[in-house]
Amino acid sequence: MPECEYCDASFEDEERYNTHLETDHYDELGPIDRRRIGAETDDENSDRPIGLIVLGVFLVVAIGVGVFVFLSSSNGSSAEFEAEQQPSNIGSVHTHGTIEVAIDGQQIDFSQEQYQLQADAFHFENGEGTRWHVHAQGVTLEYGMATLGIDVTESTVTFQGTTYRDSDSNTSVTVTVNGESVTPSDYVLREGDRVRIIADRS
Repeated sequence: MPECEYCDASFEDEERYNTHLETDHYDELGPIDRRRIGAETDDENSDRPIGLIVLGVFLVVAIGVGVFVFLSSSNGSSAEFEAEQQPSNIGSVHTHGTIEVAIDGQQIDFSQEQYQLQADAFHFENGEGTRWHVHAQGVTLEYGMATLGIDVTESTVTFQGTTYRDSDSNTSVTVTVNGESVTPSDYVLREGDRVRIIADRS
């Protein structure tokens, strides 16, 4: 014989007890008693948190994708910056030097618009194609060339989808600064540097 916990009344069966709870004590009922009388089902409770969780996960993923796309964009530049070392303190320095890049005997003309002002840290400007400008600390030769869409290591040059490897037969790659061979990923450009990059296949 069930007894009411709210008013100490007794009932002959569970059905009458549930009816009593619903009619006399509905506003006092806790979650267990509400489920007992069918006023609140497990499905109703479980749908809300799962829906909120799914919505939360969706929003986090959407924000993450948006941040990734924003950070991986090239800020309006057509060049992909793949160099490992990134410059710092843009605007803190202003140095210049000269450059000569020849691929298969053809001199690259950096005075063309596609090579002008491609990045704040390293660029060519005012239609000039032999004098480069550096406006940040830590600008490596590798970074500078990457801003122009040219990947350079001490023994390879990749230009317009073609990689020239010094180790390949009939291929010669020369990467020098001031007449000395350098490692482009380590060499930080300085005032007056003369850069020369030559890649030839015979």
